[in-house]
Amino acid sequence: MTTLDTGPAAAPRVSFFNDPVIRGIIYQVVVAGLLIAFIAWIVGNTAANLAAQNKTTGFDFLWKTAGFDISFSLLPWSRASFYWEAFLVGITNTLLVAFIGIVLATMLGFTIGIARLSSNFIVSRLATVYIETIRNIPLLLQLFFWYFAVLKAMPAVRESLALPFDIFINQRGLMLPRPTPDQEFTWVMVTFGLAVIVAIALSVWALRTRTLTGRYPRQIVLAGKAADACITFLIAFVALLVLLAVIFPISNAPMLAAILAVVIAALSVTRFAALARGVLSFVIAFLILDTAIGGMFSSLPGFVTTAVSAAVALVIARVVYSGALERPPSEARFPLALMALIVIGVPALVYWLTDATLAFEVPVLERFNFRGGLQLPPEFVALAFGLTVYTASFIAETVRAGIQAVNKGQTEAAQSLGLKEGDRLRLVIVPQAMRVIVPPLTSQYLNLTKNSSLGAAIGYPELVNVFAGTALNQTGRAIECIALTMLVYLIFSLLTSVIMNWYNARVSLVER
Repeated sequence: MTTLDTGPAAAPRVSFFNDPVIRGIIYQVVVAGLLIAFIAWIVGNTAANLAAQNKTTGFDFLWKTAGFDISFSLLPWSRASFYWEAFLVGITNTLLVAFIGIVLATMLGFTIGIARLSSNFIVSRLATVYIETIRNIPLLLQLFFWYFAVLKAMPAVRESLALPFDIFINQRGLMLPRPTPDQEFTWVMVTFGLAVIVAIALSVWALRTRTLTGRYPRQIVLAGKAADACITFLIAFVALLVLLAVIFPISNAPMLAAILAVVIAALSVTRFAALARGVLSFVIAFLILDTAIGGMFSSLPGFVTTAVSAAVALVIARVVYSGALERPPSEARFPLALMALIVIGVPALVYWLTDATLAFEVPVLERFNFRGGLQLPPEFVALAFGLTVYTASFIAETVRAGIQAVNKGQTEAAQSLGLKEGDRLRLVIVPQAMRVIVPPLTSQYLNLTKNSSLGAAIGYPELVNVFAGTALNQTGRAIECIALTMLVYLIFSLLTSVIMNWYNARVSLVER
């Protein structure tokens, strides 16, 4: 009897060279071999050319005397310094301008990006003009503009522009007071660091408790009220003391200012908190306006200056009072005053107990230049400002795209809960937009760090100018100098990527 075999048929055998796995391995081996051969040819060709030119290789030149000056350095530098010290100076100067640029560009970029989505026509159009103008002009051209057309057009040293707080600006840069702390001030800095850690830990604990239970811990709420009253008292006392002792001098001004400040602080933790904020804002606005108007229009009679200042301050106080009435209760607000009191108040207490001193060396104009203080060269100011303005335009577009990527239903849900526009943006929209913003934001940080090498075009002594420029020309070690410079930028990029990827993982959505 004939039987029919219905079992699965065996797969047909494929020839050796037609097997996709084998073929993939062969391709990889061939590509790897060609790459190794190319690298070997490059190395051999370079070695032959160096030998033909009687040039040696190695990093022994790093321990030789550099013999050139560097105009700006955070580290001690002289002509007798070594090339490895020049390498470190270039790295620190690059890190300085990159760090300042990243911080300022982030702040400016987020502000402009949110402003572009504003319902105010003028604000949104100004933000749009800024973004479309700045990001379409080459960065190098902008650096030339800030350096040659702005800073180099400043007055000479003897005609320096005087800014507030003993700050001067001229063709040679920006002159700032230099802080000169004593030895006891070290304890203040240590306390400040510990206070920041404690404030961050308390903030994390309070936010996690609020996420789990819907409210902040009772201890944090009570401490926040006390801190709010304390800060309100300090601000009110200073403002009232200036008002009663300087603007309208009366006897026993400190005692009266203290009594009134206690009353305002007590009202700030009751249901009359809006009234306390309105009164305090009136006093502060009046002081600022009276001083500003009196200084700009000194020919006006005193009573006119006082009347105008009081009228404008009254309007400001009314706006602040109306806004304070709409504020949520203190139990529902993040205890920002408590964190500020910890970070500022505790170090201030240590500063007073240790009798520490933080003096400032003020720049003084002499015959040909300023003496003392801290001088920032125009190359640094132009590079930092140019990188900030340029990168902020790209960050602003990233922020705008991230906010618009959030589903509109999230905004509508926040509106249905009664959240104000600022609270909707801070609590609902931006936290969800960060998962879209962070990846391209990382690229902008990397671009800013690498774009700092354009400082060589305006004479800023960053890594490319100092080490891949001057040091390379003097030593002739092109391979070593360029290799070290490339390695530094690679490390900068990898570290920035690691930090931003870690943060991106923290803010990304968790799949359930």
